[in-house]
Amino acid sequence: MTTNLNHIIDQVVKDKGVDRQVLIEALESAVLSAANKKYRNTRDLEAHYNDELGEVEVFEFVTVVDEVEDSYKEIEIEEAREVDPEVEVGDELGMKMDASNFSRIAAQTAKQVIIQKVREAEREGVYNDFKDRVGELVNGIVRRYERGDLIIDLGKAEAILPHREQVFRESYRQGDRIRAYISDVKLSTKGPQIVLSRTHEGLVASLFVSEVPEIAEGIVELRGVSREPGSRSKIAVVSNDHDVDPVGACVGMRGARVQNVVTELRGEKIDIIPWSDDIAQFACSALAPAEVTRVYVDKDENSLEIIVPDDQLSLAIGKKGQNVRLAAKLISWRIDIKSESQAAGVNVEEKEEKQSPGYVVDPATGEEGEKEVETSEEAVAEKAPDEESAAPVEEEVVADADDGETV
Repeated sequence: MTTNLNHIIDQVVKDKGVDRQVLIEALESAVLSAANKKYRNTRDLEAHYNDELGEVEVFEFVTVVDEVEDSYKEIEIEEAREVDPEVEVGDELGMKMDASNFSRIAAQTAKQVIIQKVREAEREGVYNDFKDRVGELVNGIVRRYERGDLIIDLGKAEAILPHREQVFRESYRQGDRIRAYISDVKLSTKGPQIVLSRTHEGLVASLFVSEVPEIAEGIVELRGVSREPGSRSKIAVVSNDHDVDPVGACVGMRGARVQNVVTELRGEKIDIIPWSDDIAQFACSALAPAEVTRVYVDKDENSLEIIVPDDQLSLAIGKKGQNVRLAAKLISWRIDIKSESQAAGVNVEEKEEKQSPGYVVDPATGEEGEKEVETSEEAVAEKAPDEESAAPVEEEVVADADDGETV
């Protein structure tokens, strides 16, 4: 092999992004494979890359003996001393072979091995580039559909946006630009698989990080995100600086920052809620825009019983329970929401038809549904608070559900 390979190797390293040493090892392995195929694995051969000459040298190793029994692996002492006068019986003698004698078939085998090694190195390089990028936003171009899944071109690699990670109201065509969240990176037999998502809660969080400098700098923190993709999201924010309003920072001047996020999410509504370590106050904020009259806290069961005005019950529950469901996910507490009439034990059937029954949401199991109102005298006595303790929400009176003690 008289061609200087240094320039070719440098070009491949630059174009493919493959490590130089990996490519050299691939060349040595390929040439050795071709040599073994030519000599049918009957000889002890080694291949080494000579960086000065820019070629792969093949050496045949034989054992020096007095009498040859295997001509492929042994050499007589007299013949060996013609190559190296200081050689002794039992020594291993390496002799350089003419690599240009390889046949066309052997050269083709070498080419296939090199291509395979380069592909493996490329796949490993892509995996190493993206394995630490889980949780980041990436921009790509839609290339094609495969059984409902979108194949996205990220430049160096292709990613997949599974059908289950797509928002039902969004549609894309070939060539469209898309912004997505890296939810997982897997290494399979076919190479690295980069899984994207448009439904992950982290997408909303990452968009706010990119739009709000205060979040990127750590002045404002995102404490929680609950989301129903394509419909509505709630985020909880808190400021580490008393002079910075966390909600105002996320909204931006004339709503510019939050509007950019809404536009990227194709019109998904976003509620920005101030986080509080007082669970009752946090729950009241999470149920906005509904007004809350009273909150009863059961810390042992991580459960809240929330009382709202009769005309606010439907608003607090939301369409198909969406508002209270998102609130329960955001605060990670079980919410039992009732109207004042229900809490006082008034029979729901005696109220107007527009009056809604109670509603319960469990954030852990996701179970939700209407709750029957207890109307017996014992239930009324157990659940109805005293007139003195039934203070409006402005006074932020929170009572323990077990002993009724006001906190």
